[in-house]
Amino acid sequence: MFTVAALYHFTPVAEPDGLRAPLRRICEAGGVKGSLLLAREGINGTIAGPHEGVQAVLAHIRGLPGFETLDWKESPATEMPFGRLKVRLKREIVTMGQPDVNPTCAVGRYVEPADWNALIQSPDVAVIDTRNAYEVAIGTFEGAVDPETDSFRDFPAWWEANADRFHNKRIAMFCTGGIRCEKSTGYLIGKGVEEVFHLKGGILKYLEEVPPEQSLWRGACFVFDERVSVGHGLAEGPHVLCRACRRALDPDDLTRPEFEEGVSCHYCLNEHSETDRARFRERQKQIALARARGERHLGAER
Repeated sequence: MFTVAALYHFTPVAEPDGLRAPLRRICEAGGVKGSLLLAREGINGTIAGPHEGVQAVLAHIRGLPGFETLDWKESPATEMPFGRLKVRLKREIVTMGQPDVNPTCAVGRYVEPADWNALIQSPDVAVIDTRNAYEVAIGTFEGAVDPETDSFRDFPAWWEANADRFHNKRIAMFCTGGIRCEKSTGYLIGKGVEEVFHLKGGILKYLEEVPPEQSLWRGACFVFDERVSVGHGLAEGPHVLCRACRRALDPDDLTRPEFEEGVSCHYCLNEHSETDRARFRERQKQIALARARGERHLGAER
């Protein structure tokens, strides 16, 4: 069994490049893999490994100046959900393309998972899912608005085009772990929206703490590792990833005639050329050969 930790923390970092090597060393020493993004605004990532190794990485980050209050969400995985470790420098730890939005200055009001249902059932509240369309496709909160964005960078333009729909409404926003809402709620506040709320800890914390019989969540939660989705109690979901388009597929989707492992699914059959599919088939062949040797091919990763 492996421990998966999803984490983020906004705090000014003068020299993020100086954090890279020590972080990589402590991850490698503990058998920890995954992705950590570093920027002048903080850190974001998801890592996995033996419980002790993950805890050592988290303790190291918490020991850095400004990261003393780092929080994270833990969940289990039966297999290692990452094939390698990536520690990267970025302009933003979550890309919105709005340099004036600073989550250390203004964010929405945090709402604990236990209080979320009452808020989003209020008739004067509009609930907005800030995630991408392929994430929303497999699960969201009952009654939530789907902006149908392809990336988080598209959210500001969507809001500008749709803001009038939410006149005189309180706004409740949510995402997977909370980081996108740190920026999206701050963005709305900067646009003059007075009452903006934010699900603390995101969907993952809600699914961890709210019993299924009380839940307003419908479906599964897309996660950015090889588990693909999780459900209540953060149990691994039934979905697999289409390696051609990176969309989540449920077991019934695998029986459809459009599905060819590693090559196509019903979502993307007409999105790629025959040349693309030939390349995907060769990649899938190499993945199968590596699996037969007991190895993990990097092409099998996200």
